[in-house]
Amino acid sequence: MGALQGIRVLDLSRVLAGPWCGQILADLGAEVIKIERPHVGDDTRMWGPPWMPDQQGNATRESGYFQCANRNKYSVAVDISSIQGQEIIREIAKTADVVIENYKAGSLAKYGLDYASLSALNPKIVYCSITGFGQDGPRAEEPGYDFIIQGMSGLMSITGEKDGEPGAGAQKVGVAVVDIQTGLYSTIAIQAALLARLHTGRGQYIDMSLLDVQVATLANQGMNYLSTGISPKRMGNSHPNIVPYQTFKAKDKEFIIACGNDKQFKDLCIAIGLPELLEDAKFQRNQDRVKHRDELIPLLSEYFLSKNARDWVEAIHAMKVPVGVINSVEDALAEPQIQHRQMVVNIPHQLNDNFKVIASPIKLSDTPVEYRHAPPQLGEHTQKILSRFKTADELHALKLQGIIDGEVV
Repeated sequence: MGALQGIRVLDLSRVLAGPWCGQILADLGAEVIKIERPHVGDDTRMWGPPWMPDQQGNATRESGYFQCANRNKYSVAVDISSIQGQEIIREIAKTADVVIENYKAGSLAKYGLDYASLSALNPKIVYCSITGFGQDGPRAEEPGYDFIIQGMSGLMSITGEKDGEPGAGAQKVGVAVVDIQTGLYSTIAIQAALLARLHTGRGQYIDMSLLDVQVATLANQGMNYLSTGISPKRMGNSHPNIVPYQTFKAKDKEFIIACGNDKQFKDLCIAIGLPELLEDAKFQRNQDRVKHRDELIPLLSEYFLSKNARDWVEAIHAMKVPVGVINSVEDALAEPQIQHRQMVVNIPHQLNDNFKVIASPIKLSDTPVEYRHAPPQLGEHTQKILSRFKTADELHALKLQGIIDGEVV
């Protein structure tokens, strides 16, 4: 049994932040019912190529983007803009523990699917709204996109090469990190609300904002500003508070050193054959190395050009100093440690028995994550789920009217 076995989630979200949250809950054993638009589905179904290949290697219309965030869910295609579709959603909500939605603030009220409406039907429901800017404030009604939030939040101002370096300029992170972090925070909030419900007997409303989440996860950079009144700057692959903690170029390619304390720096100097650096008071403590980074880093940078990256990595690793190569995604998934941790798993798909996904990182000893079924095709479970609430004749009538989609027999 999964850790969240018995929890039913009504997932009205699309794209990434909400679906990421729903997938985590599904991985942990919750029954997640994903509501999608008939004939269209989640926006990300069309965010290809790349598309999943079928059994013969031909491209399907199942996008990799959609598949990254929707495994273990049931897809039900319902037109929620219709009166009949809204009634279906309310029927499901009466039996649900959780609702996830990421419509613009206040827009579900016109359908009677907002928290006030659904909690009146089911006072125990935990209702999580995910928006770009939250439910109140001067920008509350605007749509929010990860890229825009990365810029507004200050994240891009500290990401990228520093001014004066080749390629300098603000950069977004290589994945939609704000969406993913918001999905994670939403999962935490939902589980906290479910625990609180055990004591109060009531559900509650959760207001999650992409902008709030990214400002919160500025972490040390945010506190660096509050401590000094000076906005942090882009530093490329360097660290504002730790030295040396960055990439270095060897004879053939770059590698990473991450010295988190003074002992590690001492061991690094011994490993690379520069023990004389330890005699210089400017380099003995991290706070001094930060102050004198403009002397230390050029010295190390020139020295590392004398050998290949693998030579340096092996020597430094032998001294147990954090060090590593920079992998491509292909290289990363081939790493023995990642393979040992089973971070790629096979979940047979209707169109491809050899379908693979990136696994959940959650390792629970008593209630482990289970990969019950692949990301669903659009409307794949319409009949399976709605037959709990409607007769076969009613389902046929709803399909003829275009209210629902998917195979109905």
